Amino acid sequence: MLRPFFIYMTTINPSWDPRHTISDQERQALSVLNVEALSPSERTVVNALTAAGGRALIVGGSVRDALLGIKPKDVDIEVYNLGRDAITTALKQVGRVDLVGKSFGVIKVSVIQGDTLDVSVPRRENKTGRGIKGFVMEFPTDMTPAEAASRRDYTINAMAYDPITNDLFDFYNGVDDLNNKTLRHVSDAFAEDPERVRRGMQFAARFDLAVAPETITLCKQLLAEADTSAPSRIWGEWEKWATKGNFPKRGLDFLKITGWTETAPEIHALIDCPQDPNWHPEGDVFIHTALTCERTAEIARRDNLDKFDRTVLLFAALCHDFGKPTTTVHSPDGRIRSPEHAYKGVPIAEAFLESINAPNDIRKQVLPLVKEHMTHMFWKGRTKHNMRAAVQSLAELLHPATIRQWERLVEADSSARPPRARQRPAEDWLRAAEEIGCADGKIPPVLLGRDLIELGIKPGPEMGTLLKRVRNAQLKDRFRTKDEAIRWLWRNTSAFHLVRGEDLIQLGYKEGKQMGQVLKEILDLQIVGKIQTREEALAFAKGKL
Repeated sequence: MLRPFFIYMTTINPSWDPRHTISDQERQALSVLNVEALSPSERTVVNALTAAGGRALIVGGSVRDALLGIKPKDVDIEVYNLGRDAITTALKQVGRVDLVGKSFGVIKVSVIQGDTLDVSVPRRENKTGRGIKGFVMEFPTDMTPAEAASRRDYTINAMAYDPITNDLFDFYNGVDDLNNKTLRHVSDAFAEDPERVRRGMQFAARFDLAVAPETITLCKQLLAEADTSAPSRIWGEWEKWATKGNFPKRGLDFLKITGWTETAPEIHALIDCPQDPNWHPEGDVFIHTALTCERTAEIARRDNLDKFDRTVLLFAALCHDFGKPTTTVHSPDGRIRSPEHAYKGVPIAEAFLESINAPNDIRKQVLPLVKEHMTHMFWKGRTKHNMRAAVQSLAELLHPATIRQWERLVEADSSARPPRARQRPAEDWLRAAEEIGCADGKIPPVLLGRDLIELGIKPGPEMGTLLKRVRNAQLKDRFRTKDEAIRWLWRNTSAFHLVRGEDLIQLGYKEGKQMGQVLKEILDLQIVGKIQTREEALAFAKGKL
């Protein structure tokens, strides 16, 4: 049974001074967090905790997003004036309680006929060692929002909102920093969790934020503890950079200015790596890479990419020139070149993706995109016929990535060279692939193992070799149908020939045009079934003498 709406009427403690006068614009933005606007489950939990004597505040990213005009998908609820046991008792009145996160002050409640929510208790932490695990935690009932906020990471995340009284608690000027697009740490407690630096990377990318000077200084001091982060947390921040960051260059610039590119040597090596100004007037490889990521995010929005495809494309953009630092040379003619950097960047990209714990399905698509991102530059003298062969072969090389993904990467790469105009140099490849039917995957083989069995080839190494030959010929557009493939196989594979040149020489033929013509005629008759045995083939040859 749901509890009735509870009117909050207690006297405000002076230490709970909201510290921020809400403007009309902010009040309108925060109205999505009013108790009336919450989901039924959230409203039920807030009312239950309030009725028990607690004060339930909405905290963290929910408040930040509301002020930015982004409706939060869910809210983070933090409870004051109640101990954990009292909170648990109150929550059991409205749903099933799970204490799996109790040691961290998080209680899960599955509301009856509703959603599962996280309810947190403000905690006091004392650092006793390196990294995130080096803490002793306490959960006092007398903590105020000001003290709790002091332990949060950035000021834009340190605000709290009371959905009943509509008070905004902003003790560290988060609203001002949000309006000024500044990323600033709250207090020295920031240093207790070094992974907050990478979190800053994705916040900068998501909200187009510049870093406060004092935060830069503190982040540099935390480099020594960068190795204490769990791999899953590292990937979590990089994934948000890719999936939520509309300004990925900001995130990369954040890493550079704080010195944290040193935690990713593959990225750090791009800094000051020179490029030929004729091709890259924008600057070094790091600048180009950051701009490529920016263009990629724009393309992802334009094409409405889903989370997975956007992630693949952003990491392909990030990794595409990882091979340049090890291949860049100054040529005698004064030009700067990076020969084979696309191919040689693949193992470097693979090492980076492994270091950030990227999922295998992401890696499998990013790496071929990196390897082939220059292919369009080295295919000269294209005609309608050899263009088809090139496109079919490229689709095969890119699998499981696709030509459609590849063309987007090429566009981003080519459009990240200001002041040069943006361009799509591989668009004709995409159009050809769409016409052929391989823009979103490789073309299917026209000849399979079972077809070779019907032709008398037994399963084994020979069959595997034949299938590879047929596939390569198909990609080169030697044929397009099953019948054409069989004919090609008959003519180009001695395993199907009933007689050979030496057999005709024994019959009295001499090497030359006549013998070649007879062998061709025999093969043509084999294909149509008019000659089926060696004896019939020899008899035909004798008749031609």
